[in-house]
Amino acid sequence: MSEENVQPVFQIQRVYLKDLSLEQPNSPAIFLEQEAPKIEISVDVSAQPLSEGIYESTVTVTVTAKVKEKVAFLVEGKQAGIFEARNIPENQLGPLLGIGCPNIVYPYLRSNIADVITRAGFPPIHLSEINFEVFFQQRLQAAAAAAEKQAAEAAPATH
Repeated sequence: MSEENVQPVFQIQRVYLKDLSLEQPNSPAIFLEQEAPKIEISVDVSAQPLSEGIYESTVTVTVTAKVKEKVAFLVEGKQAGIFEARNIPENQLGPLLGIGCPNIVYPYLRSNIADVITRAGFPPIHLSEINFEVFFQQRLQAAAAAAEKQAAEAAPATH
C-alpha cells in the first residue's frame, strides 16, 4: 500500500444553497404594525454519503417572525456542502460531518438568510454563531436516550 492511500484526506468539493424559501402571509398589512416581531429560530444538521468517501453535509435554519399572533415572515434555508473525507477513522467521521462541515457551511447560510430577510423589506436578522460541537453532543445524547427508551419498551414485561 502506498503512503498516499493511508493519509487522511478532507477537502471541500462545493458549498451551495440547496433550498431557500420566504413566506410573508400577512403582507402588506404586517408592515403597518408598530410592535417589534418575536423571532423564533430552529436549526438542524444532517449528513449523508453520496459515494465512496464523498459526503453531503446540510445545515437547515428556519426563522419565523411573529407580530402578536400574525406571521410577519417565515424563512427556511438549507445550505449544503459536498466534502471528500477519505481514510478518516470511523470515530472521527461523525464529528467531522456533524461539527467540522457545518462550521464551514453555516456562515454562507447566515449571509443568505440575512439577505433574503432584508430583500423582503424587514430589518436584517443576523443569526448568532452556533457551537456545532455542543449541538452534535446534544444530538448524540438525545439519540442514546431514544434508543434506551425504545429498548425498554421492546423488552418483554416480567411479572
